[in-house]
Amino acid sequence: MVDVAEHVYDDDPAHGHPDVRTRLAGASYYFVGNGLIQAAVQHAPGGEGTPLGLLIMNPERIGKKRDCITMHQACGLEPTVMRLAIDAGELAPSKDTLRVSWQADAPVPTVLATWGGYGLAVQERVSCPSALLPRLSREVTIRNDGDGLQRATVLMGYAGAIVERPLSLEPGESLRFWLIYDLDTRDGLILMQWSDRDPLEADAPASWSGLTEIGFNEPILDRLFQASRTQPPAVISARGRVDGSIWQYNREWVRDQAFMAQALTTLGRSPLAATMLRRLVTEFVTPEGATMDSSEVRERDDVELDQNGVLLYVLGEYVNWTGDLALVASLWDRVTALAEYPLRPAFRHAPSGMLSGSREFWERHAAHGIEPGLEMVYQLFVSIGLSSAAGLARQLGRSREAGRWQGAADALREAMLSHPAYALVDVRGFIKRRTLAGPVQETIAARPDSGLPAGVPLAANRPHLLNPDTCSVLPIVFGFVRPDSAVARTTLEQVERLWNQEWDGGGYGRYHVSSEPDSPGAWPFASVFVARAAVEAGDSDRAWRILRWLTTTAGAPAGSWFEFNGPRIAPPFPQVGVIPWIWAELVLLCIHHVLGVRPAADGIHVRPRLLAGLHHVSARVPIRQGCLQIDLRADDHAPAAAEFLVPYRNGEMTLEAAVRAIP
Repeated sequence: MVDVAEHVYDDDPAHGHPDVRTRLAGASYYFVGNGLIQAAVQHAPGGEGTPLGLLIMNPERIGKKRDCITMHQACGLEPTVMRLAIDAGELAPSKDTLRVSWQADAPVPTVLATWGGYGLAVQERVSCPSALLPRLSREVTIRNDGDGLQRATVLMGYAGAIVERPLSLEPGESLRFWLIYDLDTRDGLILMQWSDRDPLEADAPASWSGLTEIGFNEPILDRLFQASRTQPPAVISARGRVDGSIWQYNREWVRDQAFMAQALTTLGRSPLAATMLRRLVTEFVTPEGATMDSSEVRERDDVELDQNGVLLYVLGEYVNWTGDLALVASLWDRVTALAEYPLRPAFRHAPSGMLSGSREFWERHAAHGIEPGLEMVYQLFVSIGLSSAAGLARQLGRSREAGRWQGAADALREAMLSHPAYALVDVRGFIKRRTLAGPVQETIAARPDSGLPAGVPLAANRPHLLNPDTCSVLPIVFGFVRPDSAVARTTLEQVERLWNQEWDGGGYGRYHVSSEPDSPGAWPFASVFVARAAVEAGDSDRAWRILRWLTTTAGAPAGSWFEFNGPRIAPPFPQVGVIPWIWAELVLLCIHHVLGVRPAADGIHVRPRLLAGLHHVSARVPIRQGCLQIDLRADDHAPAAAEFLVPYRNGEMTLEAAVRAIP
């Protein structure tokens, strides 16, 4: 049984400098890194915290925001601010003059900050200049726009390690220099040095070449895709380690990381994806086949069986995209255990043939009122995963396993969709779960020992509804049912109740707010679930509404979104963090759904679903030993729901087509 103390954290954001808080008024975090060093540029324009702060971390050491190397408990990130000591006093970036953004034309991901005063104009650019060293570069350009000579001393660094550089500028003159930060991973110290030479190494831009590129020629999608393409490599260590929510949980999940590995694969970063998948299979799957969630192995009732299916599915997708069957073959014993584990009699619900447990997709459990039952997402992902495992087994000549797993996958799918008493579908579309006796579990009630703080909806004296839930759209996302089917349409209609429930500003809650054991608020990655389903179902309006919301909600300027938007009772809960899984969801929305690129055994299937308003989309997508160049034009006279098959070939492959945009 899950210990309720697992949900209790001691990080009190009221203690220490405001910068130790993750949520600051209007703040965004721009992540740069290379697996050896991790950094975030904090832009806090709302008057709380340091307006322009630099957080540097060792990606192998997951920790809270207050644990970052450059964070000082008393001074926060203030010492990381670049300051200019001039005759008139001291000049530093202020929230009124500061502008921060990604630099679109940089050879590597670069954060651009501009500010100034007293006749001086300052530009700072933060990036990783090497793919092979734990090094960060902070380029500074200072221009004298005044009428007289300007003398100043530049002060930069972090608490206890400030370095100085004098300068003198004639009117109209500018000076460019760099401060280099090197992370000593043995002791966590940062070494700093000035440089008058650009530290950019050839290996850095090379590490960003040859990756997936998409031009939607539409600002919202271009912006969302670029932010989601750029930042995952910055937060994943070279060994494949990443917090499920940066600065929040300090734990890891198979599900989250598997989907991140899938997105990395579609982006052309298959070596890093392979590193993550190998680590998940060898370190986060027990010899018996159980998976870890929040870095824990669970007992039978609290196992998240969907993780077995998700990891198997992503392994299959990795092989489809890369052709690298050797990775799976080298892990076959553990892959077999991963597939067999959900099929144990202990999980089998004899009357339906489905899988049972007392934990649900969003990790509520018995203490929250989840009864033993049949969770829809567990059937969905285990069925999908077993089908993927069967395909891998066939490629490896293991016909016995292939037949067993495909049969089990088909049986789960049939029971979930069509069982006369236990199907996880009703007049509302897909439903969340049934009890072992058959009725839908419609409500929950928390136990007295649940440890819920006062003020959360689940602790209130009101009915606590389980349906609807955004996870109900996942069968649409993963092609488990036809997206134009009645059950798909009804499901999307029901989920609409989750938009703007007890908040303003948009976004979907992960489920009905009345059963929320945390604070009410919109969840970005749950909202992208709905966007992906909407694209599949041909609903441009719904998809665009979600995508537009993402460009205006908290974290949008940097394209790094918090787990949810709303107040967080911390402690006992952890401070809200930035979720890497959101980037994976957006990458997959763009590549798997809008472009419709889906490699398979017989070639590359491309089924574009251009959103209304997209007129011309071009893309370059590395697949196996080749690269697929895609050029799509929207044409109202083109066939609806067109699908193309491109044979695999080394080198260049081309697809040019006119397609009809979805309404």
